Parts: sequence; structure tokens; C-alpha cells
Amino acid sequence: MDLRIQCLCVDTTDPARLADFWQAALGWRRTFERADEIVLEPPEGSPEDGVSPDLLFLRVPEEAAGKNRLHLDLRPVDQAAEVARLEALGAHRADVGQGQDVSWVVMTDPDGNFFDVLQPLPPA
Repeated sequence: MDLRIQCLCVDTTDPARLADFWQAALGWRRTFERADEIVLEPPEGSPEDGVSPDLLFLRVPEEAAGKNRLHLDLRPVDQAAEVARLEALGAHRADVGQGQDVSWVVMTDPDGNFFDVLQPLPPA
């Protein structure tokens, strides 16, 4: 199949604010910026460069309504440290009915978009 995902589009009323959060969260670089759209890509030369889909933040007039149907799962080296760092950047823990015994932490970005912080992969 000659098809790949180029980018994940995120609608927002404030592309700069949301791109600032995700740029700091992921350590990605801005490769395109206009008032109504901003593109983030993995660091140049990193293993993800040219492989991971870009994040495209697009200005829309309306606020988000309800739970998003697509979310990111992030895999850190240290889950607790990463959750604390993301909270310091403006993310919040969220309860979507996941219960207390799950291995991931549900969070929201500054726009209220949900994402999960997973446990680290085992060394093997």
C-alpha cells in the first residue's frame, strides 16, 4: 500500500497556545507557522523524523464540545516524572471513567483534548 499518515490535525481556537504546549511536551520543532495554522514535526535527524505524523494545529471559531474521539498515547521512560512535567506545562489529570486500577494516566492538554501517559515499556 502506498499510503501513509502525513499529519494529525487538531482544531483549536488558539493554535499558538496549543502548539506551544505540545512543542514543549514533545520537544518537537515548528516547521510552518501562520496565524491560523502551525505544524510541529519531530526533531530533525531523530528516529521519528520523517516517520511520525506531523501535528497540525488549525484555528476554528468554536470551542471543543465533548470528549475527543481520537487521542494520543504517550510512552515515557518515567511515567510519574512525565505526568508531573506535563502538569507543570499546563496539562491536567482527567477522569473518563477509567477506574483506579489502570496502568495509564488520562490527561488533558490546555484545550481539553484527552491524551494518555502510558507506563514505560519493559526493557526486553
